[in-house]
Amino acid sequence: MYQDYKNVEHVKPGGLELKDRLVGVQRVTKVTKGGRAFGFSAIVVVGDENGVVGHGLGKSKEVADAISKAVEDAKKNLVRIPLHKGTLPHEQKGKYGGARVLLLPAATGTGIIAGGAIRAVLESVGVHDVLSKNQGSSNPHNVVKATFDALLQLRSADTVAKQRGITLEKLFKG
Repeated sequence: MYQDYKNVEHVKPGGLELKDRLVGVQRVTKVTKGGRAFGFSAIVVVGDENGVVGHGLGKSKEVADAISKAVEDAKKNLVRIPLHKGTLPHEQKGKYGGARVLLLPAATGTGIIAGGAIRAVLESVGVHDVLSKNQGSSNPHNVVKATFDALLQLRSADTVAKQRGITLEKLFKG
């Protein structure tokens, strides 16, 4: 799922205190010869609020079953996101389908300025101060994936220094 990203660190769910957040539940209808068959799809974000986060999708005839399937799916897709003093290391844009997301680091005390699906993801990651803008589609599935696209492109100062083969001091002195 994350093969397009270079620095993704996968995390096992064992030993983590994960909290799940329900992003949305949709009722889906399948029209058959015998009438309409109703089902539910749920999208959930789980995280430890300390840089580890994952998202999952669950489908079932019952809402509770769909949510529990989504939580299990999210636990299989956990990744570590680099954070810097309660915010993001740098500005980043993410894209998925028609959804585009812009994430900006913010000063301490700003809070999470984000709506719906983006807020659920950022709270699960453990970001406390961030500015965001959802552009294009507001479909929660695509917005969550676009937010993950932006988060997975983030690089910490340590990572950048290692990739360039220089020390942190040299990186900031320029």
